[in-house]
Amino acid sequence: MIEEKIKQTVRDVNDFPKPGIIFKDITPILKDPKLCMEITEALAAQLQGVEIDVVAGIESRGFLFGPALAQLLNVPFVPIRKAGKLPYKTIQQSYDLEYGTATIEVHEDALLAGQRVLIHDDLLATGGTVVAASKLVMQLGAAVAGYSFIISLDFLNGRARLSPYAGHVCSLASY
Repeated sequence: MIEEKIKQTVRDVNDFPKPGIIFKDITPILKDPKLCMEITEALAAQLQGVEIDVVAGIESRGFLFGPALAQLLNVPFVPIRKAGKLPYKTIQQSYDLEYGTATIEVHEDALLAGQRVLIHDDLLATGGTVVAASKLVMQLGAAVAGYSFIISLDFLNGRARLSPYAGHVCSLASY
C-alpha cells in the first residue's frame, strides 16, 4: 500500500522550522525512483474523472512531483513561487503564517480564463499557502479543479479551508 511506503520513508525532523514542530521531510522519498513513480501514478489514479487543464505546483516541494504529475496527465505545469522569484510580470497573493506573512506569485499569463487547475504541493497542513494559491488561480479567471498532496496533516484541519474553492482533495498519506 502506497500510504505505508510513504510513512516508512518520510523522515520526522523535530523542532523544524521552529520549536514544537515535527517536520515531515519527504526528501528521503527522492532516493527511491520506483517509489517516486508509484506516488505520481497513485496521485493520477486519485484524479480519475477530474477535469484538469493545468497542474500548478507550489514552491518548492510542489515542484518535485508536480511536473511529473502534469506529464502523466498530459497537461502543462505552472510554478507558483515565492515573491520576487519569477522573471516576468506577476500577480501576488499574501497570506498569514504563525509568525508573520508571506507572499506567493504567478506569472500574469500563466493561466487562461476558464482553465481548470489542479493545485499540487507535497503536504497539506493548515491550508494557508494553498488558499493563497487558489486565490491566484481565480484572479486569473481560472477555476480550481482540485488539490493533490503526498501528505495531509488532518489534525490541522487544512482540508476544511479548501472546500470553498474545490471539492476534490486527494492525499496519499494522512497523519
